[in-house]
Amino acid sequence: MGERTAYAPGTFSWVDLTTTDQVGAKDFYGGVFGWEANDLPTGDGFYSIMTVGGRSVAAIAPQPEPQRQAGVPPAWNSYIAVADADATAERAAALGGDVHAPPFDVFTAGRMAVIRDPQGAYFMIWQARDNVGAGIVNEPGALCWNELSSPDLDGSARFYGELFGWSLSPMEGGDSPYLVIMNGESSNGGMREPTPGSPPHWLPYFAVEDLDGVVAAAGEQGGSTLVEPQDIGIARIAVAADPQGAVFALYDGRLDP
Repeated sequence: MGERTAYAPGTFSWVDLTTTDQVGAKDFYGGVFGWEANDLPTGDGFYSIMTVGGRSVAAIAPQPEPQRQAGVPPAWNSYIAVADADATAERAAALGGDVHAPPFDVFTAGRMAVIRDPQGAYFMIWQARDNVGAGIVNEPGALCWNELSSPDLDGSARFYGELFGWSLSPMEGGDSPYLVIMNGESSNGGMREPTPGSPPHWLPYFAVEDLDGVVAAAGEQGGSTLVEPQDIGIARIAVAADPQGAVFALYDGRLDP
């Protein structure tokens, strides 16, 4: 089982979606993954914790107004667990990253910051307090992988390796370079070169049991398929976009505990 009550520093622990249509997004992902929403008041709206079997897997939130006015597309955000958000943000800046939002408290749940890496991809760091992050991972409907699209794999490997202590090793046999991220003894994601026209970004993968069925369900719910189902040897994967344009990936294969 992929239940989690804590995350080692350097581990992806949470994902959330900021979107222009929170209600529509909840309906879409509910139809695709069977997620149920637990709406938590935030003062000016809701932060919707999405659950599978009563266990948290992700969240859906309204897009901040400045992003909406700037025309920033809806997007999934990846969070990495840290022991000290302030020290990690300071270290990220020293390594050439941009601390887009300095560390701040999220009520009593934890402390976070928003960082843009030197290649331009955004990620969040999360210092857990009352909330460690996802209650389950590596199960159908839950997060199972995070993948960085970077125009400078060597530079990204150096930045994240020095920031989180990750080690990276090339995956052999692929048509293009792919680096597997190791956080200690655990695989923690990957890095690849971007597709033409794609900005640097972190892409979350959600586990599924029937890839073709989920891709069909996404289309029926108003989403679109960006990368058709394909076999990568250890699994079958696809990339889709929700009706508002946020991109996510699907993984049907062997899962770590």
